[in-house]
Amino acid sequence: MNRLLGITLITALCAASCSGGGANHLPPAGSAPRGTASVDAVVAPAGWSATATRGATIGGGVDQGALAPSTPLTVRLGLNLHNEDQLKALIAARQTITQAQFDAQFGPTASEVQSVVAYLRGAGFTNVQTSAQLVSGDGTAAQVTKAFNTSLESFTLGGAAVYVNTQPALVPASLGGVVSAVLGLSNAAKMTLNPKRANRAGVTCLGTAAPTGQCAPTFDSPSIQAFYHAGGTTAATATTIAVIAEGDVSGTVSDLRFAEAAQNLPQVPVNVVTVGLPSSDTAGVVEWDLDTQSSTGMAGNVKSLYIYATTSLTDSDIANNYSHWVGQHVAQLGNSSFGECEYQAFLDGSMKVDDHLFMQGAAQGQTMFVSTGDTGSSCALAPTNGVPGSGIPMVEFPAASAYVVGVGGTTAVANSPDASYIGELAWNAGGGGLSQFENSTSWQQAVIPTSTGAAATNLRGLPDIAMAADAFSGAYNVYGPNIPGVGNCSTGCGVGGTSEASPLAMGAYARLLTAHPALGFAPPLFYQNFLEHQNSTTTVTGPPPTQTLGGFHDIITGANGAYTALPGYDYTTGLGTLDITVMSGQIGT
Repeated sequence: MNRLLGITLITALCAASCSGGGANHLPPAGSAPRGTASVDAVVAPAGWSATATRGATIGGGVDQGALAPSTPLTVRLGLNLHNEDQLKALIAARQTITQAQFDAQFGPTASEVQSVVAYLRGAGFTNVQTSAQLVSGDGTAAQVTKAFNTSLESFTLGGAAVYVNTQPALVPASLGGVVSAVLGLSNAAKMTLNPKRANRAGVTCLGTAAPTGQCAPTFDSPSIQAFYHAGGTTAATATTIAVIAEGDVSGTVSDLRFAEAAQNLPQVPVNVVTVGLPSSDTAGVVEWDLDTQSSTGMAGNVKSLYIYATTSLTDSDIANNYSHWVGQHVAQLGNSSFGECEYQAFLDGSMKVDDHLFMQGAAQGQTMFVSTGDTGSSCALAPTNGVPGSGIPMVEFPAASAYVVGVGGTTAVANSPDASYIGELAWNAGGGGLSQFENSTSWQQAVIPTSTGAAATNLRGLPDIAMAADAFSGAYNVYGPNIPGVGNCSTGCGVGGTSEASPLAMGAYARLLTAHPALGFAPPLFYQNFLEHQNSTTTVTGPPPTQTLGGFHDIITGANGAYTALPGYDYTTGLGTLDITVMSGQIGT
């Protein structure tokens, strides 16, 4: 994570919710424009040390006073890594190590873990448990306030009761070099799900008025494989993938079986891992249906599909999910079709915790694919969720992490009636831009526009790549007899957004991993392929015209608000979309 170049937010812009129904954290006082000054470090009193968890408040909320002392809370303490510079160099060099090697060289030591466990138990916390880089415990608001020298305040916003720590979370000085952040002190910041429904179902290729022979496609498994030229590769039968989810996913499993039967696809082995307390929430089922069906549909088949289902979409529960994904290390790939304005993850410390977990995954050869959001060159602010460019000019996290693949979106144009490839343009709502908190990596720095402006400060650019996302021209058919909030999709319901693009990218890379098992962490390979072929482009006729560049379709038309698609890397579609067969012939060499 960057050492903070500042936050270019105006407090008034942040008075609305950024969590799709939750409440919004405000930036800390004294925030400075990006690149002009660092955010002031937290000064801890004697005997205490600061963590990455800062104090915040809730814009637009009504302060109800201190959170009731007896309120039950689960806290999760992120633990710092060791030798982080060497870890970054190892990942950049495309080296892969075992989990035991990671723990020995870079992870927290056994004595450090035990010191945190002992502190929580001594402070009265119960059910103290450890997982990869995390130590969790159950306590009360009174215990939390005392243990971390902070204050917890309750608010109401739109009739909902929420709470947040209004002061930074501190730890005893003896744990200052051990604990990176304290999660679980707020339930206000939540990841947002926003899959896009098309107003048509079961249509493979909707003809357009002009030019003759073109259509706006809605994909299923065979047609998405054909569109992205997967036929020259085998199905991903040697690759295990994972979907990071929340709530009750039993319906997602049954819907996947329905989709497989409807399309005459093989049944993939499914393992559901409940992370944290079980939840009965089914509001996200259409999202998890899209993730599981489009990823396995693109992959053709997989060795196994894991669904990590956590309690909620709060930053703390999502970090716990990531900890289990890297700690179990059974799935080479993962998908996260959700996000939030990146400053929220910075303020509560989950940005630092998640970055460290993603780094562990990268070192172990794991890759997380993350959707960049559906509001163009801004992040979503209620009540404008889903409207391109309606929010503040900021990218979303966790896509902004330098150790994931951030996947943006395109509008797909196909031949009629077989939905074969004609071209793509940048989807107007596809997320993209520059992070204000995360630095770019060595592999991205080689292609990102850095000559002028904010990018010259070495900020992380989004997206890395893109795939089909426009629900009205490129949606994926999701199947299920009774999907919560959607209804009967027995003949398929077109669903899009970057929530579609990200699992499609994971499914594509799953095929590449089966063909080339030693590939490992994807981003350095994608950028290397782009660099090796950047001087040998060919324009596909279209319209829309698209350049072939190595294993990519370089998208050169369209915009997402502040940014326009151009030849080469850009902040709308990144390196471009994947030509799977071409990439397979090049990426393993």
